[in-house]
Amino acid sequence: MVEDVTLARRGEQVVGTLHLTPHHIIFSAIPPQPDNVHAQGTPIRPKEIWITYPIIAFCTFRPTPAVSRQPSSIRLRCRDFNFVCFYFSNESKARDVYESIKSWTCKIGRVDRLYAFTFQPPPPEQKFNGWELYDAGKELARQGVDRDGHGWRISQMNSDYGFSPTYPALFAVPTSISDNTLNYAGRYRSRVRIPVLTYLHPVNNCSITRSSQPLVGFRGNRSIQDEKLLAAIFGTTRSERPLANVTPPNLEHETSTSTQNELSGSQSWPDVTNAEELEAELVSSFDEETQGRPHIYGAQQHNLIVDARPTVNALAMQAVGLGSENMDNYRFATKVYLGIDNIHVMRDSLNKVIETLKDSDLTPLGPNRDQLAKSGWLKHIAGILDGAGLIARQVGLQHSHVLIHCSDGWDRTSQLSALSQLCLDPYYRTLEGFMVLVEKDWLSFGHMFRHRAGHLNSDKWFQIENERIGGDAGRSFGESGGAGKAIENAFLSAKGFFNRDNASRDSLGDSDGELRDYDSDSPNAKKPSPTPRTVVTEKEITKPKETSPVFHQFLDATYQLLYQYPFRFEFNERFLRRLLYHLYSCQYGTFLFNSEKERMEIKAKERTRSVWDYFLARRELFTNPKYDPEIDDNKRGKERLIFPRVDEVRWWSEAFGRSDAEMNGGRMSSNLQPKSRETSETEHTPVLTGLESANHAIGSGVPAARSPSPPKKTTEVTSGISSLSLSSNKDNNGDRESMSQMEVELQ
Repeated sequence: MVEDVTLARRGEQVVGTLHLTPHHIIFSAIPPQPDNVHAQGTPIRPKEIWITYPIIAFCTFRPTPAVSRQPSSIRLRCRDFNFVCFYFSNESKARDVYESIKSWTCKIGRVDRLYAFTFQPPPPEQKFNGWELYDAGKELARQGVDRDGHGWRISQMNSDYGFSPTYPALFAVPTSISDNTLNYAGRYRSRVRIPVLTYLHPVNNCSITRSSQPLVGFRGNRSIQDEKLLAAIFGTTRSERPLANVTPPNLEHETSTSTQNELSGSQSWPDVTNAEELEAELVSSFDEETQGRPHIYGAQQHNLIVDARPTVNALAMQAVGLGSENMDNYRFATKVYLGIDNIHVMRDSLNKVIETLKDSDLTPLGPNRDQLAKSGWLKHIAGILDGAGLIARQVGLQHSHVLIHCSDGWDRTSQLSALSQLCLDPYYRTLEGFMVLVEKDWLSFGHMFRHRAGHLNSDKWFQIENERIGGDAGRSFGESGGAGKAIENAFLSAKGFFNRDNASRDSLGDSDGELRDYDSDSPNAKKPSPTPRTVVTEKEITKPKETSPVFHQFLDATYQLLYQYPFRFEFNERFLRRLLYHLYSCQYGTFLFNSEKERMEIKAKERTRSVWDYFLARRELFTNPKYDPEIDDNKRGKERLIFPRVDEVRWWSEAFGRSDAEMNGGRMSSNLQPKSRETSETEHTPVLTGLESANHAIGSGVPAARSPSPPKKTTEVTSGISSLSLSSNKDNNGDRESMSQMEVELQ
């Protein structure tokens, strides 16, 4: 505990006490009282700010300069976009606090030492068990799987996670496809993430399936089992189901060595463990001469294979045995490239947003909206929404099947799959339905929350200014490194890859992988281990290059839909904001792991609480009063389907701890009314960057989703200084609102 610490936030300062516990930083201060308030003998209770260590995104310690009388300070940037600065009169105490914060943040080393494993819920939450909210079998049954004539069955071949460690224990596949066929098909998809069902439309029985990228390579490898599986999926709505029992085109006369090896089960596929990282490296040096080609737009009227990546990224991956489907072998579908960038581009985009907000602890001035526009964040959100809208139209209006994949099928794929289902199914727009959607398409299908959210933090996010020790003193608050350094690292990684045995993912040397646990045991291994290692290791650290705001983008895109259709969602904006906070708080076990298998191995359901307990116990706080549950497809405004209007994408200002006027130029939420059905369907901004079928392959690798027009630059400086708001010490269970949320409540 350190006395006489000054907290600075939004240009305001208050003096109080700083208390460090094993899981939280707690700042306590007596709030200033108005002059006209007279003491009534009742002691004034202090107000508190609680900051959980995993939510710290960047920490800078600045010792007292030798030639200055400025006090020592510690500046924190939090992942919920709160920025605070602590000033100390004693430099030695400031250094002790900095080292303690760094130690409790970075030296934890294991997931089961996070706060979720010691958190005791308050009484309102104890009567709930959010872990029981989602049951894969029940949700598939709700969609109509296993009913007679629907053409789908539930496979239990992954019940021990031995087939695909990152996939759920139960998944649905066509009834005409045997588990033996799935075993062979798994060899053709990265990480054995084969095409399986995630959504079956209750009206037309069309499906959304998801997978990882195929292992095509520059030799054009193919798999008869993968082609039969996709043909069966796309043929489930046909009563005769002819595609499920025929050999795909040209395979009867295929005599190449690669095909014969494949049929015999001896094909050696590359050991692929780091597709997103590899994609970034290859694209950085790939000749993007296709950028000058005209964009190809338009919705299709047939079954689609949706590759979420830019065209050039998918083509570059073929050089190392990966890539995208050769549509000569999938004549029953058309392929589109959506041009959604990878995790590294998204992380850099968010960092640019943070650069405009990083001085929020020292100044009350609003962000530079020109710099916000240059970050590209809204362009990325618009592109994701447009891709989801395309999928929803294809399934809901064109009565077609859609397969979605990106590289590994757990980042961009999860975004598109979940958002398109939000557009298609009103159930997922209810409070419980949205929880089921997150459980299914994010937690069960293996999004890497532990890596993307950086729960175990990194020493690289801590620095000491004005000293030779502790890192680069020239880095500004919140910076993650210059562009030149990033390019240098990319070329070094690529050089290491191409100078070694390309069949092994260990050949990437020092490059940061998506999930290093999946590497083969031998550096010269030619094929992946049949049971990749996913057990949480004894000592772990976060690699900054593995982090990315993928789930944040999904919540942001959901906010856009909620804003555009305020009567179609049972939950409110605050629900999304609190969910974003608890993604990083590590108070609950829901978002701590990379797969269903990891949660089972560490017994998360027995040892931690579900984040859904928090929301269910406070349901009234997260319910949208405007929600209209009635569905009437014949009445405008009450349609079953909704579609995003990408030209109306806006800043989710509340999530960034800012006012609507500061980030959106003064437009208030209540001013925008939902557009008519005709308007929403005609003002669609296509996102396709390329179309490919058996007969043609045209398009550009440049993302075509255009960003909404940046708001006009305001010439007025926001008047008034936001008052510093601190939370009340409600209880001792550690359940504290983020500072931005508390400010809204107290106001």
